[in-house]
Amino acid sequence: MSVNVGDLDAIAVDARQRISAAADEAALNQLRIDLLGKKGALTGALRGLGSLPADQRAAAGARANALKAEIENLLALRTRELQSARLQALGDQEWVDMTFVPSPVRRGHLHPLTLILREVKAIFSRLGYEVALGPQVEDEFHNFEALNIPQEHPARDTMDSFYVEADHLLLRTHTSPVQIRYMQSHKPPIRIIAPGAVYRRDATDPSHASQFYQFEGLVVDQDIRLSDLKGTIEYFALSLFGPDRRIRIVGDHFPFTEPSIAAAVSCGICGGAGCRSCKGGWLEILGAGMVHPQVLRNGGIDPEHYSGFAFGAGLDRLAMLKYNVSDLRLFLENDVRFLRQF
Repeated sequence: MSVNVGDLDAIAVDARQRISAAADEAALNQLRIDLLGKKGALTGALRGLGSLPADQRAAAGARANALKAEIENLLALRTRELQSARLQALGDQEWVDMTFVPSPVRRGHLHPLTLILREVKAIFSRLGYEVALGPQVEDEFHNFEALNIPQEHPARDTMDSFYVEADHLLLRTHTSPVQIRYMQSHKPPIRIIAPGAVYRRDATDPSHASQFYQFEGLVVDQDIRLSDLKGTIEYFALSLFGPDRRIRIVGDHFPFTEPSIAAAVSCGICGGAGCRSCKGGWLEILGAGMVHPQVLRNGGIDPEHYSGFAFGAGLDRLAMLKYNVSDLRLFLENDVRFLRQF
């Protein structure tokens, strides 16, 4: 195709008009292709320069190169104009109040009872314990009778619960029924903790509630001794409360263990000197003992070949002791001023 200076002038006039009329950047990109692309008008004109006579070729080449530079400048200038117009329109349509101070974003966190439960699980997982769960609606056999608490036993007076309409069903008063259910379905060796909610018809006060949380521990194997239980309690207490807290273990009585013991730690507020919180320097953390032979039989385990120990603690009470909280009700009131401390 033969090209002359007149053809280049026509391309220039057309390019200026189309670039000036481009309404958006997409149209400009298409113009760049139409004019400067492989099949563009100016690119085709440059290819045709070789067919011109030698005396016209130099002038036409110079004109074509100047036109290419002009088109590129016009495209860049129109692009900046369109971008400026877009930003101006955006400022008119969407504005930001630079004087507005947004509310700080507060991240949520775990409830202190959940923190205690996770810590308890972590401590016993290091000792090889598994987590076992059981139903919260129990029958009287698993909740009382299998644990050496028959119908007329005085321990039932302190475990008055909420009965449901079905006969002999109630909301469990402790997590100990999980011991029986687990022994009935598993053979020794057994090493578990059983956390969960329990229910009692107690009046709510700073240290009691109708619903609270416990965790139960059970170990059954050959040649399990009281010294094993003592070592477990000491490891747990020191891991949870720290090495500065002293531990005291004394005798106690529970129907489902024999012998029975209770463990206490020195008060974290007064250091064991005695204060309004502890009234003597010590705070009980759990009850424990060697599993009664009859309880093993009720779980389907022969006490002539196996022995075991069990322990139980209130997670709410552990949280109170660890965080030096004086009122159990604070954990349930959902006061963010209190919960933010954890």
